[in-house]
Amino acid sequence: MNANVSALRSEAKRNAIVARTLEWWESRRRALAWRAAPGETPDPYRVWLSEVLLQQTTAQAATPYFQTFIAKWPRVEDLAAAPGEAVISAFAGLGYYSRARNLHACAKEIARRGGRFPSEEADLRSLPGVGAYSAAAIAAIAFGRQTAPVDGNIARILARLLAIEEPIAQAKSEIASAARALAPSHRAGDFAQALMDIGATICRPRNPDCAHCPLVQDCAAFRTAAPEAFPRRARAKVKPCREGAVFFARRSDGAFLARRRPPHGLLASTVELPGTPWTSEGSRERSVSAAPVTARWRRLPGTVGQVFTHFALKLTVYAAAFEGGAPEGHFWVASDAVGEAGFSNMMRKAVDHALKQE
Repeated sequence: MNANVSALRSEAKRNAIVARTLEWWESRRRALAWRAAPGETPDPYRVWLSEVLLQQTTAQAATPYFQTFIAKWPRVEDLAAAPGEAVISAFAGLGYYSRARNLHACAKEIARRGGRFPSEEADLRSLPGVGAYSAAAIAAIAFGRQTAPVDGNIARILARLLAIEEPIAQAKSEIASAARALAPSHRAGDFAQALMDIGATICRPRNPDCAHCPLVQDCAAFRTAAPEAFPRRARAKVKPCREGAVFFARRSDGAFLARRRPPHGLLASTVELPGTPWTSEGSRERSVSAAPVTARWRRLPGTVGQVFTHFALKLTVYAAAFEGGAPEGHFWVASDAVGEAGFSNMMRKAVDHALKQE
């Protein structure tokens, strides 16, 4: 075990780190929409909802989504009773759409239990979409349990605090052990949130503000004079590329054709422009044969793209005027309703590209 991890077993050192962290947080905590005010009892529904929205997402990006969800569905029972497509649409643009399906399934399960969230980490993990980190975060923040949530911010802090030589993916066990060693029995939720705030505002991936960090006197990476070199970086993998085409059929009143993706798989249940399969071998020149309607299609200049977890995607956009009825499985979207329609980020880029060209 890393000698610096072993040092955390010292009660005096651990208590000093916790005390300095909480003292820093008392005056510098971020005011986030889902956080309970000092002295206020946290609402487990808001804590759970925020943790789902924050997965792979910054607090700044998640905030308007949280506010939308709370405005539409102020209680978990309200969310449980909502149509699945409405939940997907409210989630559109945030990515990782399996979260939306699990969010709805979890809300239904909590409603079935009378609207009460379990308070223990193990019980929370049995809920749909609640993994190890989320369960620990909810248990600590909402219920004050002595748990050790480790998100990206906390992992980076611990990798620097201990000057861990392996990339985070290879050092998960070591980081988890350090997190458990630090977790206090009192104010565990405040401590976890304080570390999240330090990671977001001070112990940043680039240009860490070590001079204002409450952990600096214990930070092994700071003592190397190169704290930004931690966590060690893993060699980036080259992602395969896929291509496809989408079709922007626009009516004279500005509305255009769209369809909903299947309920399972990538971008499940989101709204999209009709298009071809995404394939590495696809020929864009022959893709017009897959258009949803017969029209005078023209290929728009440029492409739109996005990098997903396992591949990069590039789409060619074709546009045409069309005044007929919507084919089976398709529907019209008004040009002023794009933001509420439920498009994914990828498809919103394609729609924006077509609208600009038109």
